[in-house]
Amino acid sequence: MSAPSPQRRLRWPSFSVQIIAGLVLGLLLGWVARSMGEVGPAGHETPNWLTTTLGTIGSDFVTLLKAVVPPLVFLAIVVSIANLKGVANAARLAWKTLLWFAITSLVAVSIGIALGLVFQPGKHTSLDISQGSAPSHTGTWIDFLTGLIPGNFLGLGASTQITDGAAETNVSFNVLQIVVIAIVVGIAAYKSGKKADPFIAFSRSALAIVQKVLWWIIRLAPLGTLGLIGNAVASYGWDLLSPLARFAIAIYVGLALVLFVVYPVILRSNGLKVSSYFRGAWPAIQLGFVSRSSIGTLPVTERVTERNLGVPKSYASFAVPLGATTKMDGCASIYPAVAAIFIAQLFGIHLSLTDYLLIAFVSVVGSAATAGLTGALVMLTLTVSTLGLPLAGVGLLLAIDPILDMGRTATNVAGQVLVPVVVAKREGILDIEQYQSATADDLFSDDDADVTSAGAPAAAPGADDATEAEGELVGSAR
Repeated sequence: MSAPSPQRRLRWPSFSVQIIAGLVLGLLLGWVARSMGEVGPAGHETPNWLTTTLGTIGSDFVTLLKAVVPPLVFLAIVVSIANLKGVANAARLAWKTLLWFAITSLVAVSIGIALGLVFQPGKHTSLDISQGSAPSHTGTWIDFLTGLIPGNFLGLGASTQITDGAAETNVSFNVLQIVVIAIVVGIAAYKSGKKADPFIAFSRSALAIVQKVLWWIIRLAPLGTLGLIGNAVASYGWDLLSPLARFAIAIYVGLALVLFVVYPVILRSNGLKVSSYFRGAWPAIQLGFVSRSSIGTLPVTERVTERNLGVPKSYASFAVPLGATTKMDGCASIYPAVAAIFIAQLFGIHLSLTDYLLIAFVSVVGSAATAGLTGALVMLTLTVSTLGLPLAGVGLLLAIDPILDMGRTATNVAGQVLVPVVVAKREGILDIEQYQSATADDLFSDDDADVTSAGAPAAAPGADDATEAEGELVGSAR
């Protein structure tokens, strides 16, 4: 009697394929929802049930991701720093990381300025400047201090809005403040020696639990993609692009140049295969495009940086969350450069060489000054106010901002992966074999394996991380 043949496990498509499937289905549902129109009496229209459902699915997914961010960032950085063999080496890595942030931002803003001058979007638009209005909140240089110095131990903030007599309080967190707190606590644990061993052991155990919860949430990414992209199509469509078509084209040309020209040149100049980078980083770039949130994408960004591309987790757990708050080539470089030139041209204001240098300065430094604040609006208003341009011009661009924000965030995330890879390669701590074989097809292949190495000390930067368990994530999360 022959032995029964083993049952074959159902093999799901790769994570990237699932994301693409969610994207396509979301586009179709979004088109259907938009064709249904709004409901309700004239003057009091509300979105139809399908648009509301898509919006709820997308926003709930991003909310779940953001909920895991504070404990993930804090625990990952505390454990990594506490286990470093040499703080001086970590300081050198941090300095080189910031240097590469500045270099790539300078290149990106230069491209943005050049495209603004070539496309001249402010001279080719049908917008009426009288329709513009200043945004309700703007960015200022004092935001650097308020964004860096923790207001409380958890980096939490709250705001209350009164609508129709009802008060609504929203609680938020500042990732940069959490990074600062975690660095201080991690260094203190490192300096405390054996007295801190119970605390470090607890942090490792808690980190393993948070990681498991995180990947349960990440598995919902295809569904979240469906809701996010579907709601974007249903709510905004493409008809709003007509009067700002040249501006939008200039932005996306700039984003494409940075993503597909500048980044590959940097990779090749450092002896790294471009195809391996995109294969490994693509899941994070995809999710950044549909979620429009670097913070929401950060867990996946950390995953692909460490696991797919071979960056040591002792370095990646610091560099990735730092990049998610200060490394924004799309939102903080290309977009404000082109937008500032657009506003100046629209209002007939001449920009001098000094003004263009100011745009570059704000791009390189301003992303840190506005870290922890929301979206590209703060960076744009900071640039516009620094140049003395009318803030009313900002209001004219808000109608198509969600459409532009998808490409901006994808470029942001790509840069947040690129810099740790390049720095790790230049420092000789990148697992080259793992990088060369990078693939996004098995992102969850060992997710169910026990995280047995979570309690083992992380290797210090410069040590060989090739023998560490691939499934372990010491991650972080904008």
